[in-house]
Amino acid sequence: MNSQITTPATEFVRRFSSTRRGASSARKVALGQLDAWGVPHGSERSDAAALVVAELAANAVLHGHVPGREFELRLVLGTVLRIEVTDTRAERLPSRPNPEAVGGCAESGRGLLLVAALAMAWGVEERVPGKTVWAEVGV
Repeated sequence: MNSQITTPATEFVRRFSSTRRGASSARKVALGQLDAWGVPHGSERSDAAALVVAELAANAVLHGHVPGREFELRLVLGTVLRIEVTDTRAERLPSRPNPEAVGGCAESGRGLLLVAALAMAWGVEERVPGKTVWAEVGV
């Protein structure tokens, strides 16, 4: 008889195509993984995480796209949920959003404002090749 105690995985990593479809898939897969970890679909925590994943994945596709390269989604569940999206384009680092710079009629530029509002913390880490944009949300 095996007496080892197993615990559910608390880390998830997957690569997605650097396309709109890939960004959409990342959000859906993240929701499924969170549900498997006990963060149910439709809960406030799940909805916040889904928005953060969607924004970071969309930014990776829009601003971090390198032809033929994928982006990576990493979720780590601990005392907080750490969401990381890594792309291979290092020269386009995001900057802290400035609410005054995003006018009422602007068609873009609000994504990181949303991430900053939903996350306890967020940032950017350079890596070779590329960068990782991360956010931590409460669970």
